[in-house]
This record gives sequence, C-alpha cells and structure tokens, in this order.
Amino acid sequence: MAKRGFVLLLLLCMAWVARAQELQCDVVVNSEQVQYTDRQLFADMQSSIFEFMNNRRWTDQPYAPDERIKCRMLINLTAMPEIGTFQADVQVVSVRPAYGTAYESTLFSFIDKDWTFQFSTAQPLDFAENSYTSNLSSMLAFYAYMIVGMDNDSFGRLGGAPAFDKARGILNLAASQGANYPGWKAFDSNRNRYWLIDNLQDPQFLPYREGIYNMHRLGLDIMAENPEKGRGTVLTFLENLQKLQRQKPGSAIIRSFFDAKSDELVNMFQTAAPAQKQQAFTILSQVDPTNNTKYETLLKR
Repeated sequence: MAKRGFVLLLLLCMAWVARAQELQCDVVVNSEQVQYTDRQLFADMQSSIFEFMNNRRWTDQPYAPDERIKCRMLINLTAMPEIGTFQADVQVVSVRPAYGTAYESTLFSFIDKDWTFQFSTAQPLDFAENSYTSNLSSMLAFYAYMIVGMDNDSFGRLGGAPAFDKARGILNLAASQGANYPGWKAFDSNRNRYWLIDNLQDPQFLPYREGIYNMHRLGLDIMAENPEKGRGTVLTFLENLQKLQRQKPGSAIIRSFFDAKSDELVNMFQTAAPAQKQQAFTILSQVDPTNNTKYETLLKR
C-alpha cells in the first residue's frame, strides 16, 4: 500500500509539472498620481492582475515550474476620469535564460501608453478566447501571448506563431467590440498593440523573427563556450536588422528590440576584438541613433 501510495503521489506530481502555468509574472501597480481615498482598491487591482497572469494556462504546452517565463508588468496609473475607470502607461518586460549561465537576457520590452480600462473589486477579471469580456482582460491576455510567442521564437525558429495568432484574435475582437478603446487600431498611433502584432505577422519581418532565434540559440546560448562565434552570429542579425530598418523605418517591433537589447549589446561587444567593436558600433549607431551615447562607449575601451 505504501508503494502504491508513493506511485500515485509521483504521478500526481508529474501531472502537476506538465500542467504548470507558463508565466511567472511580477505585477506592480503604481497609483501615486491618482487621488482616491480607498487605497485598498489599488492593492486589489494588483492582486487581481497578478492572479490573472500567473494562474491561467495560456497554451497546451507542458511547462515545468522552473521553465516558466519570467516577466513583469509595471502599471503606472496616470488618471481616474471617473470612479472605476483608469488610464495608465504600462511597461511589459520578459526575460529568458542564456544556456549554461545564470544570465537572464531581456527578450521583450514595450511601453504601452494606451491603457484605458475599468476595474472593480466586485467584478473579477475573466477571459474567454473567442469573446470580448473587458478591455483590461483583453490587454493582459494580449501581452501574455506576446510574451509566450517571443519566448517560443527565441527557442525554436518561428516557434511563436501559434501564440501570435492568439494575440491577433484578441486584437480583432477588441478592435471590433471594445467600445473604441485606444491601442487596438492602426490609426491610433504608429507604436501600439496593433503594430506590434502586425509587424510580427508581416512576411517582410521574417528575417527579424528568424534573427531572434539565431541571436539567442546560436548567439547568446553559446557565448559562454565560444564568445567570438556567438558575437559573429549577433552581428549577422544586426546587419539583417539594418536592412529591415531601411525598408520599414520606425517599426514598432524594431524599436521594442532596442528598448530590450541596447544595454546587452554594449556589454556583449565591450570585450570584442577592435574590428568587431567597430562593426557593431557602425551598425548600431545607424539603426538605433536614440541610444548612440551608449554605443559610443564601444570605441572608448
């Protein structure tokens, strides 16, 4: 009986591991700019969003607890036009480990300035894939699938396609049924949720998505073992990114890439040979002039 009980416990543990959620998401709600006496509302909001992101299965892929994707959402509430309605700027960030090291590489970083939503502690957050329930749940689910898709793209060539399809479905429902909330349509701005998913599903951006795989699996993941080869792979990706930037200037996903990677790229090439440093600087200063001050440090050491 003891042996049978042990086997049953083992099977239950294995089943739990296979069903573990995909995301390990930290959530911070900053309400300093909102004047409202019941501050518990904001604690409840943070808790509800945390549970929504972390306690839900987003795919049918098996994830072990230590395989969950580390990410965070920094929700900066900027206004409360009326009770229960909020406006916010939100930064969404996800990381992935580099093979054989303790290093975590920022994979996705995006600041979304188009968050307008309603929240009430009396109405729990809910989500149904094929129907629109609320703008807040739609935005959260959209970024959950963006995080999963970007992570899968970095581990398998074009592996994020199913998750990006889910994100597109959410966008289409929200755009048609979301009471004209901003961020879901092309004309709302040139750097919003619409353009993020549009870039990722545009055939012209295939070099970007394939490059994300190459940079991580064939670049960062071998950096500890063969740094010169790893940096060479990253340089090839940057060259392709330079060509894509010329074809599609101002693209949302390329801007997001450099928001995530500029510091990492500087650190990566800081110890490179002079020729690689110069090549990296030339490309980076042209394709990402916003961070040129960072890249100039490559030429000072």
